[in-house]
Amino acid sequence: MKSINVQELQTMKSSSKPFQLIDVRELHESEICSIGGTLIPMNQIPMRVHEIAKDQPVIVYCRAGMRSASVIQYLESQEGFENLYNLEGGILDWIREIDSSMTSY
Repeated sequence: MKSINVQELQTMKSSSKPFQLIDVRELHESEICSIGGTLIPMNQIPMRVHEIAKDQPVIVYCRAGMRSASVIQYLESQEGFENLYNLEGGILDWIREIDSSMTSY
């Protein structure tokens, strides 16, 4: 499984290169803090797979990186995706290393 760290994501966000950011946490989690992207809770992935790009890099994140890794395993094995990257450490690493003003949970 391919992955990126939060510094790499920060660089991507400030560049003009296209990519898609997918948050697989639950709505109540995204209301606490978010780094953006499309919210598709983990249990909705099979029904909303058509919303995930196949023609550009897709960064998948959650709280700490475990749920996003599970989603990527599913999408690669069942849906044929090859352009997915797991955000190492999830939003918790983002808070620790990039934006400590965000609320952690």
